[in-house]
Amino acid sequence: MTDLVVRRLLIDLNTPFPGRWNGGDAFRSAFFSALSMSFPVGEQYFIDSVRAGLKALPESEGGRFAREVQGFVGQEATHRRLHGLFNGHLERLGYRNQIERRAQQRLKDNAHRDVRIHVAATAATEHFTAIFADWMLRHPEALAGAEPRLQTLWLWHSAEESEHRSTAFDIYQALSGDHRWRIRVFRFITVTFLADVARQTVRNLWHDGSLFRWSTWTSGARLLFAREGMIRGNVGLWREYLAPGFHPSQHDASRSRQWLLENAAQFSVVGH
Repeated sequence: MTDLVVRRLLIDLNTPFPGRWNGGDAFRSAFFSALSMSFPVGEQYFIDSVRAGLKALPESEGGRFAREVQGFVGQEATHRRLHGLFNGHLERLGYRNQIERRAQQRLKDNAHRDVRIHVAATAATEHFTAIFADWMLRHPEALAGAEPRLQTLWLWHSAEESEHRSTAFDIYQALSGDHRWRIRVFRFITVTFLADVARQTVRNLWHDGSLFRWSTWTSGARLLFAREGMIRGNVGLWREYLAPGFHPSQHDASRSRQWLLENAAQFSVVGH
């Protein structure tokens, strides 16, 4: 079990920021804004799925997860709230959050499915966020030129995603979820997650007026598809999820622990 700490981030998210908040770079700003736009509805879904998974476990089994789930819910609820504030600034700048609308419809269409499917979808998405989060901690230059408060928001979120990467996966295993469905759901999440983020990024770039500029796409190619890019550089970690014996804990979380240790002044602990 993982002892998850709930933290209150000590940064100002009331002060507005420009659309190209990420160092003036159109693609980096549009891409990370698209990710943020997906977070509030996604984080709520993770909370609901993990809570439902815990409730579905026998009491004798669920008891050992109760404290970890409490910490998981606290962390995800904080992420949801802060990215809601972040997204509010984007909305006031005229950006329209279509990724959230699509996700809400997809959740409505699949609400009837077995709780294990929802927990598997949460575990799959958490794997994505965890490997991307660790990449962010290895490549802080992806936020080069952004205001320190916004750099802190993204790196803190990354550190906590890495920290709670195993929670949904362990509950899925405890629910006797099988490997075949875990992989089937993972492949579905891979396609829908990447497609949704790509579509929202394009919409953001259209609104910004930079969709058809060469510099926009050279920046995108560097960020995502360079040798150590966010997508190309994580293909190996993505594939590891497919192995029958995979567990999220086999991935290194030391960068998360180090960031939280070195940046303790940026947050206060509000719960365990």
